[in-house]
Formats: sequence, C-alpha cells, structure tokens
Amino acid sequence: MRDVSGRPVSVNGRTVHVEESGRGSDWVVFEAGGGCGRTCWDPVPPLLAESARLVAYDRAGRALSGPTPRQLDIDDLTDDLVAMTEAVVPGDFVLVAHSMGGLVARRAAERLGSRLRGLLLVDPTPETSPIYDTWDQTTAKIDRMLAVTQALSRFRPLARLFGGNVRHLFSADTFEAMLAENFTPAGIAQTRAEMRAVAAAIPQFRAQPPQLPKCPTIVLSAARAAKGREPQNASMNEHQRRYADSLPDGRHESVDSAHLIQAEQPQLVVARIQQLLGT
Repeated sequence: MRDVSGRPVSVNGRTVHVEESGRGSDWVVFEAGGGCGRTCWDPVPPLLAESARLVAYDRAGRALSGPTPRQLDIDDLTDDLVAMTEAVVPGDFVLVAHSMGGLVARRAAERLGSRLRGLLLVDPTPETSPIYDTWDQTTAKIDRMLAVTQALSRFRPLARLFGGNVRHLFSADTFEAMLAENFTPAGIAQTRAEMRAVAAAIPQFRAQPPQLPKCPTIVLSAARAAKGREPQNASMNEHQRRYADSLPDGRHESVDSAHLIQAEQPQLVVARIQQLLGT
C-alpha cells in the first residue's frame, strides 16, 4: 500500500493529499479518525483493489497535506471532505469513517445527498455518549500529556516508543510512515488541534444533531475494551447501537476488536463495504 502515489487536491483554499488505488466502477472514500491520516486504512484497500476505486486522504493540517494557517473545526473538515469528493469522485460512493471521522462523515452526509451510496461508521463516538459529558476536562488532561509527548517526539527512539501500541497492527512500511508523519512534533500538534475541534463540536452536535443519513448505514462497535475501561466501552457500544436503531436504514454490529477495527478485522470491514456497495 505504501507504494501508492498521491497527489495534492485543492479544497477551500487549502490542500489535502489524496491517494487513489483500485479499479472498477464502484467508489469508496475513507475518512480517518483523530490523530490518524490515510495510513490507518492501509490493511483495507488491498483487499478491495480488484473490485472498487479507493480514495484515502490526509485532512488539511495532517501528514502530507501540510500545515494550515489556523485551527480547523469540524465544519471546516466537513467542507474539505465534500470538496475533495467533488474533485476526485465522479459519481456516488460509499463513505467509510473511523472514530472522530464519524462526526465529519455525518455532517458531510447532510450535503452529499444521493451521492452517498452507503455509510460505514467504524467505532464512532455518538455525541449522546456520556464520555462527552466531561470532554472539556478530558481534553485538557490529554492535551497536557500530548504536549509532553510532542516535545519528546523530536527524539526518534522515543517517538518509536510512543507508537509501539499500534506497531503490531500494521505492516512495517505503514508503521514507518506513521512514525514519520504522525509521531512527530507537527503530527502530535495536529492531534491536539483535532481534539480541541471535537470538544468545540460536541455542544453543537448535541444541540442540533446532523440530519440522519438517508442511505444504508452500518455502525461497527469495538467489543474489546482496554483493561479497566469495560464499563465505559459498554456504554459507548450501547449509544452506538441506539444511533444505528434511530436510522431509517441502519444496522449495528459488535466486533471482536479493539478501537482500530480496520487493522484488527480488515476482512470484516471489507465485507461490510461490499455489502453497502451491493457486490
């Protein structure tokens, strides 16, 4: 996957780095979670390459998309996703979004209309989840920790240590790309900015949730919780299920995986994408 060449695409006065792969008449677009770029999807596209055209990208400000002059909010990221698909994808498509990317995807669904053929939300965090009740405090605490990590990541052996929790999930070349792009001072600074964007967006989502997607939608929940976080994970799964149940054409599925389902269970993710494509 890491030998896929990318190209810059202009969106709303910014630039995003886009990688295209695969072949066929069907299209699939991938939106990464917070702290991640296009590389977090690497286990999935090779499994779909013979049946669909695939688009993964780095949000503005992250990795190969380069810096932005100001911090972007969820609406900015939504604008960029919509503009990128208008520039790259000629027709309808399935949108696949992980974690924080689910907020961006759900906002985008309001504007994509009939272009959105299906929506796959991979372990998203609905705004109704109690985890967001104290998100401001959580963000402040994590931000302090990330500030230290950001400074220490200048030392590459420490950066490699910080990325150790995902190393076993990805191929060696993908992990090296992640180290070079995400586990750096600039990459961690962008992760901090994305966390602040989520904190600012949640009150808006709670006050005025995005319109429900009209397309078939599948919500995948990570059933395997980190040690000591079983109650929080169970609560999250319940709110994910409730969101899926609220949709005109929604389905919820619990998956034997931790948060990065696309890395631990890529075959299952591919199967659900194919289901939404009708193939």
